[in-house]
Amino acid sequence: MKTATMPALRVQPELRQAAEKILRPGETLSAFVEDSLRRNVELRRVQQEFIARGLASRDAAKKSGVYFSSDEVLAELDIILTRAKKKARK
Repeated sequence: MKTATMPALRVQPELRQAAEKILRPGETLSAFVEDSLRRNVELRRVQQEFIARGLASRDAAKKSGVYFSSDEVLAELDIILTRAKKKARK
């Protein structure tokens, strides 16, 4: 697959200087920008999936009429955490 270019990005000189100061040895500004773009694309994808699952859960609860209180949910999470800690100690 061919590569594509991104639109030119205009930023304040201070932002460019700040980015250049934190580059790792051998890292280019282009590589830093590409990595930032990849991470943000993934973050937004995960956020969208999270929201979609939440909305689907809401719709399922409305349809079924089955709801759980925050106390019930937190109690179940405590059980899961306790089991995981016990398993990790083994």
